[in-house]
Amino acid sequence: MATDFRRKEALPELTDRIVASYEEIGTINHLGHCPLPSYDAVIDVIGKLKEIIYPGYQRRQNLHLGNVTYHVGDLIDGLHDTLTQQICRALRHEHDMGNDIKCGEGTDFEATGQLQAIEFLELLPAIRERLADDAQAALDGDPAADGLQEIIFCYPGLEAITVYRLAHELYRLGVPIIPRMMSEWAHNQTGIDIHPGARIGPSFFIDHGTGVVVGETCDIAANVKLYQGVTLGALSFPKDAHGNIIRGKKRHPTIEEGVVVYANATILGGKTVIGANSVIGASVSINKSVAANTVVTIDKPVLKFREAG
Repeated sequence: MATDFRRKEALPELTDRIVASYEEIGTINHLGHCPLPSYDAVIDVIGKLKEIIYPGYQRRQNLHLGNVTYHVGDLIDGLHDTLTQQICRALRHEHDMGNDIKCGEGTDFEATGQLQAIEFLELLPAIRERLADDAQAALDGDPAADGLQEIIFCYPGLEAITVYRLAHELYRLGVPIIPRMMSEWAHNQTGIDIHPGARIGPSFFIDHGTGVVVGETCDIAANVKLYQGVTLGALSFPKDAHGNIIRGKKRHPTIEEGVVVYANATILGGKTVIGANSVIGASVSINKSVAANTVVTIDKPVLKFREAG
């Protein structure tokens, strides 16, 4: 007991040392009167958006045409307010990082946040159409699926694609940091890492899904199917004369329509194009373009059998 008491007496001094480190190491703390976007609020936004995208499948049950309008209207109203606040915080933080005027003085970020929130919410019907095509692609592409209900309830690929499609529209609208927060939440939930900047066409299907990586500057056309462990990544990062990474360049591959990429394949490089209707076999590694209608595989290794013991 005496030892425990002495240890507890040391806690105020430990607290002082930790707080002192906030000044000494200021790169990984955010202190001040201008809050960052809330991670919990962003996750809640994802949940409410999924309620709208897939009504009846999420938190609220017993929905029908007699009450769904009220339910969706209530969700939209709350999303408008939450998104306005969170986008405003993200815009203000981005402004503060490159400006001596802190906390967005003299700039009406709330008005901009409200405009972007409304622009995003107006896209929800179109996003639903795109996700309906994605769900159907999963059903058409997987003989193990019994119906769309199973796809919506159970498939991590559709979960990751759903969050991607939502985050991508915020990314296109110029909303900072929130799209990445959304995509990294989905990554944590599903094991599928899709950057919100990637451009992905309709009827996109990720089967099984764990370990899939889709980089920021990927271009993926319609009716593409990926299996688990696929990486669509960068071959190298171009740097300027001072050794700093040059941002904004195309670093990730282009996948044309109808391509199938099997498990654990790796396709790298911004100049790499996989031609339409090609098939990339399991565990293949590619860093150069492939013509349309090509099948790329690795020669099977020779199996050897001997008696045990």
